[in-house]
Amino acid sequence: MMDQNSFNKLLAFGIERGVSDIHFEVGYPPHYRLHGELLGAIKVPPLTAEDSETIARIILGERSKTIDFNRPFGEIDVSYSLAQKGRFRASIFRQRGCIGIVMRLIPIDVQDIEALNLPPVVAEIADARRGLILVTGATGNGKSTTIAAMLRYINETRHAHIITVEDPIEFLFTAGKCMIIQREVGTDTESFKDAMIAALRQDPDVIMVGEIRDADTASTCLKAAETGHMVLSAIHTPDAVSTIQRYVGMFDSDSQDMIRERLGDCLQAVISLRLLIGKEGRGRIPAVEILRVTRTIRECIRTAGRLKDIPELVKKGRDLYSMQLFDQHLLDLVSAGLISMEAAIYASSNPEEFERSIRIE
Repeated sequence: MMDQNSFNKLLAFGIERGVSDIHFEVGYPPHYRLHGELLGAIKVPPLTAEDSETIARIILGERSKTIDFNRPFGEIDVSYSLAQKGRFRASIFRQRGCIGIVMRLIPIDVQDIEALNLPPVVAEIADARRGLILVTGATGNGKSTTIAAMLRYINETRHAHIITVEDPIEFLFTAGKCMIIQREVGTDTESFKDAMIAALRQDPDVIMVGEIRDADTASTCLKAAETGHMVLSAIHTPDAVSTIQRYVGMFDSDSQDMIRERLGDCLQAVISLRLLIGKEGRGRIPAVEILRVTRTIRECIRTAGRLKDIPELVKKGRDLYSMQLFDQHLLDLVSAGLISMEAAIYASSNPEEFERSIRIE
């Protein structure tokens, strides 16, 4: 029988082992994602429907009184804290008539750029005083962690006013050189759009939006970047070119030419992430694609048919602008002995060309 003490022990076990996610599904024991692998808890019986409902009520606290779990309900995203140990972003949903919960671990301490094995150029990008910076990648590939590291860097290096808008709040920031306001959608504000409009009246230097999901948020982020603010956000896209396509594609076809112009004017950089298993199972290593928007790349963004030219410009801009394609960084990681050849080939954007590059090396 699940209770709060048993539930917290399962979470604490996951935190101690360094897992990234914990799954609670009816008919299975709790499962932990460790270094990319999903592993079932030993000596814990499969969860019942009553167990999963109890877990949902524990996570939601007082809010659970307003939800009838016997009826359909929308997916719920909420944070849950384990005192002095860690915080979680919980996703609560229905599946096959029962409740399922997936919890993403949010470490208490925000790691810095170097500790995350991110390229030093990420700090240079975080030094931007205005414009739009997008951090991209699939779920679980380190977008939130990277954004948090960039905010930590800003908090340590300049006096600024930072406003974050998230659903839910993930990392909590401590006092540094910056004044930081953290707002949660659904608790502190009705929507990303409302919070962004309000933020423009709150004298910000940096605005962080947890995720760009729709045209309203995308449009408001552009406006904020155009009016002299630095805007930092995440988007679920695999690489730089698809990020630009996705951003423009959020708008109706009549608006897209204008959006291309505006995005070309204010986009500063795209940081795309793929987390890979380290060689011999040594943790997870980020492969990172970096696009920095030069004058030529701005013209490619503004012109619909020229996006295909961007990868070659990134490749050639490595020495001068510290840009890099995924495959260039993967080659570095293999050469440094951080990831295996197999992992690199699997993650590469163009496996055949990548293997040729390896042979030339």
